[in-house]
Amino acid sequence: MQILVVGGNGTLGKAVVARLRELGHSVIIGGRHDADVYVDLADPESIKNMYTDLPELDHVISTAGQTTAKALFDMQPEDNMLSVQSKLLGQINLVIVGQHYLKDGGSFTLTTGIKKDDPIPGGTSAAMANGGVTAFVKSAAIDLPRGLRINAISPNVVDVSFEKLKSQFLGYTPVSITDVAEAFVKSVVGKQTGQEYQIY
Repeated sequence: MQILVVGGNGTLGKAVVARLRELGHSVIIGGRHDADVYVDLADPESIKNMYTDLPELDHVISTAGQTTAKALFDMQPEDNMLSVQSKLLGQINLVIVGQHYLKDGGSFTLTTGIKKDDPIPGGTSAAMANGGVTAFVKSAAIDLPRGLRINAISPNVVDVSFEKLKSQFLGYTPVSITDVAEAFVKSVVGKQTGQEYQIY
């Protein structure tokens, strides 16, 4: 089967791509830089063009989506729009557009994160976007046509990024990026839908 990983060149995306290829799956990397296929999640037309170029997709994974890290007191509406347009609407539009292109029985797997359940300072915008994605996944699961499935993965800060991010996540215990990648595998090869797999 053919799997697209949007954000496959990022820290988490690379781990997901490596695990899927280890299992023998054909993986295409989507992104704005050094990718097999170009896509900008903030641009719905770019998403449509990507799908047009990939007519044989079975599954789509998103490990992409930018968010704003800023204290609420300092935030302006335009700051929050980065999270809205990229992390929230970008991932949602992957599904809204992609439902018309994926093969019957295919799946979408989106990415949320711990900030919506265990807040950190400066994480309000990301939490908002993550919560919106989670709600969309639960609702879209009962509405998708042709046996299509949808799930989300919600990871804690991962071990390989913890040193760089530990000042933001003081008191948190990082999780293995290997365990997070395995959750993406479960979403793709399993039969569940409407789920959010939390790796906390």
